[in-house]
Amino acid sequence: MENLKRTCAIAYSIDLLGDKWSLLILRDVVIHKKTRFKDFRNSKEKIATNILTNRLKFLVEKGFLEILDPQGFKKNKQYIGTQKAVSTLPIIIELYLFSIDSIDESELNESQILIKKEILGDRLSFKNRVTEEYINFVEGIKL
Repeated sequence: MENLKRTCAIAYSIDLLGDKWSLLILRDVVIHKKTRFKDFRNSKEKIATNILTNRLKFLVEKGFLEILDPQGFKKNKQYIGTQKAVSTLPIIIELYLFSIDSIDESELNESQILIKKEILGDRLSFKNRVTEEYINFVEGIKL
């Protein structure tokens, strides 16, 4: 991908975010405040370990995530979203709105139902609240 000439913003965005796993990881980071490998593995979508490892590495390399490893141990490693990760929130919200009506509510857990109501009620307020909460969350981790 690095050798491709950037001639279209949409094509470049798809190169960065076009696979399903990257956006789901970013959703988990920014909305659900997941930071650890095991947290991502336990997501509802059940990403394979090798794919998760590759996607996390890619998202770090592309500046969406940074690694915090305060004690230098693999088990303590945390993935923290950067401003670039937070900037994907409107994309995630629009994708959510595009398809939420096609998912039977009985398939959603309590957290997903609350998110659905909030996004459908006022997506801008949802975006602003999640952004502010995430920034505060990251600041707390970095202390």
